Parts: sequence; structure tokens; C-alpha cells
Amino acid sequence: MAVGSTVGQVANIAPSSSSACPASELQQQCASITGEMADRFFCPELCDTQEPSLTGAEAHHLLHVMRGKVGDEVLLFDGQGHQSTATIAKCGRSEVLLTVGPVEQVSREPRIAITLGVALPKGDRQKWMVEKLTEIGVATLVPLTTEHSVADLRGKSLEKLERAVVEACKQCGRNQLMQITPPRPFGEFIASVDSGTKCIAHPVGRSLSQFGLSAATEFAAAIGPEGGFSDSEVALANEHGWQSMCLGASILRIETAAIAVAAVVTSSCSVES
Repeated sequence: MAVGSTVGQVANIAPSSSSACPASELQQQCASITGEMADRFFCPELCDTQEPSLTGAEAHHLLHVMRGKVGDEVLLFDGQGHQSTATIAKCGRSEVLLTVGPVEQVSREPRIAITLGVALPKGDRQKWMVEKLTEIGVATLVPLTTEHSVADLRGKSLEKLERAVVEACKQCGRNQLMQITPPRPFGEFIASVDSGTKCIAHPVGRSLSQFGLSAATEFAAAIGPEGGFSDSEVALANEHGWQSMCLGASILRIETAAIAVAAVVTSSCSVES
């Protein structure tokens, strides 16, 4: 099983309120994106030209879902932390030409950079997990190949998950895309993380609240498959400085464990201004 825990116990593993983001700051962040979400569109070329265009899924959304017309204003973001108000200059059958205003760098990222190595669940649970991790603010998702892995990620499957990241960013107001790497063997991932707090989900381990995250700037966690990590995988992680992390007494699904860890870690730090 992925890891022992219950969602109801998240409050017990979360850091104290003294390290959380102040309520006033959260209110300011929420207010700053109110009204933006429905009209946000992903435009990778935002910083490259004053007259970018939307094609594919983004053009379809603007033309046929939002019924955009010449003169309408929308908000563009490039997935790298930038955004700009833009005006529709021309509508084609499958392309929209826009004129952009001043480009701003607006970060809504957690102060702590979170990397999650996850042995992916099957089917639609993958997409749901990706959406929620993106909304929470995870920086990087690394699909893991482990001894007990049951899901594979290839070709169009990866493309679909990357599209889910874009859609989640459009919805939640995030300007930075969560990165999804190609699948990596467990041992390679474990050896590649050489800084920050490093935790491997395991029923025998310390509570997440005991890892002193309030001052951390980097955090990595490894979440196992339904069958759990093997003893040899846990031993390998420990040899590389990874600490065993337990989320509670119950058994969580993979996606629940990943989301619970990400939520607790982001709650331990303020949002960047």
C-alpha cells in the first residue's frame, strides 16, 4: 500500500499555526486572482512578441466556449511566472490574434520548492492527482518506476497529464506550470536529490510535523505504489539520506498520500510576494 495515514489526521501532522501564511496575506493573494480564473489562457510565447496568437485547445476554449470576440480582454500567462492583459485583435476559425499590454511577473508559488516522486496510480486517478498537486503548488512531479509499480506513463499519456497541468493553472490562478518529468527508476531518483529535506513514505517513520519545515526551502518526498516500497528500496533511500515518513495509521491511496503531503508542506510556509 502507498503509505499509512488518514486524511483526518492531516491536522495532526501539520505544522503549528505560527509558521503558516498569515490570514491577511492569504486574503490578498485570493483577492488578486478574483475574476481572473474564467478568462485565463495559456500562451507560452507571451514574452516573445507583442502580438501572440492562441491555437489548438486554447483557441477553441476562447472562441467556442467563452465566445470571445474582437475587442474582448483576456488574461494570458506563459507558465513561467508571467502574465499580461491582452485584447483580442482578430478571430479566425482556429486561431486568435491578440495584442498584449505590459507583461508582469506575478508569482503565486509556495516559498518551499516541492518535488514529489510518485509511483503513479492507474487510469483517471493520475489526472485527478496531477490537477490537485498543481493547484496546491508542487514544483515538480517525477513518475517513479519501482519494484511494485502498476502504472506506466508513455507518449500521449504524458501529454494528457501536461494538458491537465495547464487546465489546473488556468483554474487556480497559478502562473508557473508544474513540471512533469519522464518516468525515472526509483534508485536514480533517490540518488539525484542531494539537498533539502528528503522523505520516503513508510508506515514506520516520523510524523511530517517533526521535520522542521518552517525554515526549509526545498522538500522532496517519495510516494510508493499500491504494494508499497520494498524493504530494499526503503533501505536504499535511507542510505542516501532520505528519512522515513509516516502519515498515520490508515492506508492511503497513492494520490491521497501525495496530495496530503503536498498540502501539509505548503501550509508550513508563506506564499511569495
